[in-house]
Amino acid sequence: MSHTEDPLAGFTPPRPYTRDVVAGAPAAPGVHLVLDGGVVAYVGYTGDLRARLRQHLTGNRDSSVLHDQVGQLLDTPGRAATRDDIAGWLGRCEVRWQETDNPEGTKEALVLALRPRFNRQVPRPLRQP
Repeated sequence: MSHTEDPLAGFTPPRPYTRDVVAGAPAAPGVHLVLDGGVVAYVGYTGDLRARLRQHLTGNRDSSVLHDQVGQLLDTPGRAATRDDIAGWLGRCEVRWQETDNPEGTKEALVLALRPRFNRQVPRPLRQP
């Protein structure tokens, strides 16, 4: 990836992160982005974009790292954020995706390039032999 190349060039345009938009996502392997205020906050990969995007939006903390990370952001002393709180926060975000035959490699490259706040495990850059 060159410095002038947009790492997000192959992704769909940003769309509201809603159930209706998710229902239109392909049931195919790919990489997905969640944007908060236009900034990439999370990069994920999956074998089924539609199912995974739905799981982030409507799942629980055990089923989705993103759901858990947003929950931790919204938790307050004495009160854990609810599923509806988390879905509401995500519903104010935007989502983009790209179908790819190499979702894991694409995700790793994007996490290294963008360092999204909800991707806590940043892969190490590959060392050249």
